[in-house]
Amino acid sequence: MIEVDVARRVGSFDLRVGFANSEGITALFGRSGSGKSLTLSLVAGLARPDHGRVTLDGVPLVDTETRTFVPKHRRRIGVVFQDSLLFPHLSVRHNLLFGRWFAPPQDRTIRFDQVVETLGVGHLLTRRPGLLSGGEKQRIAIGRALLSCPKLLLFDEPLASLDLERKLEILPLIEHVRDEFRVPIVYVSHAMEEVVRLASTVVRLEAGKVEAIGPPGEIFGSLAAATAENRFDRSSVLTMKVRGKNDAYGLTELVHPAGTVWLAGPAGIVGGTVRIIVKATDVVLSVDPPHHLSVRSSLSGTIDAVQENGPLATISMILDGDGHLFAMTTRHARDELDLVLGKRVYALIKTTALDERQVASVSTR
Repeated sequence: MIEVDVARRVGSFDLRVGFANSEGITALFGRSGSGKSLTLSLVAGLARPDHGRVTLDGVPLVDTETRTFVPKHRRRIGVVFQDSLLFPHLSVRHNLLFGRWFAPPQDRTIRFDQVVETLGVGHLLTRRPGLLSGGEKQRIAIGRALLSCPKLLLFDEPLASLDLERKLEILPLIEHVRDEFRVPIVYVSHAMEEVVRLASTVVRLEAGKVEAIGPPGEIFGSLAAATAENRFDRSSVLTMKVRGKNDAYGLTELVHPAGTVWLAGPAGIVGGTVRIIVKATDVVLSVDPPHHLSVRSSLSGTIDAVQENGPLATISMILDGDGHLFAMTTRHARDELDLVLGKRVYALIKTTALDERQVASVSTR
């Protein structure tokens, strides 16, 4: 269990953050400059708070009242940064084994072979970092952190410098690390897709303060319209069940009390629960039940908010059963269709607009 309640002033910036995490992944989410990385530095021992406490499994790492400050190398915390920070003169094998120095012999419960197999880096052991791709370097950085047998893992935007293909390669590995090694993780990111896929709890930061704490669907469902910087960033998070696969057409059927969504390709296991991200610009609204359309995904609900932005309008729906969905339209269409509070509507979502590769299987942890 990691418990954080810290304050730090840097110039004119005031940080005041509190949260706790006992298992799974807690994501610190917010735009650049919100205090995510500074919070992680205070937990890792790379910086000192002006006031507050950080405890790990009930043991104080920092307590300004008692003047306790455990040095970073004694905290049993593994850290993975945006830059992998590998030693260029060491082989992959020796970079991995470097983490062992920080684990007492009696606590070395995570095996070298286990990490190598999980991360799929056996063929890289004799290489040096200069011959590795960005994704391979991050695999090694994760492995090194794991082999320190940490009580807590910290990830500071580990995928920010990678392209989409490399991100899609690393994300399942982080999920595997979460589920197999059972080490609590605090994960910093400003990428909604990463947070929705990985985290069970989101701590949303704004200007150094905690704005909200909760599961991804709740956090983004209530704040998507308000926090998006432009219309292309406005998205919703939906939690759905995998009903089955249509092998003839290569589709996956997801069900929700409000309707059905089809994905192009595999996503999750039948009977399992997944989260999907739906961009507001990819939603078309109808005031009548859809018929004879190429769009086969449809969710029903009731309008509960309308937000104007120049020529556009963001429509918020309460979905039948549970959840919110945001749709972007023009004010002209809103007026013509009489899209007002309390109106029953149908949200149409193109299968081709949904990226099945970024669908998150909800962890049972």
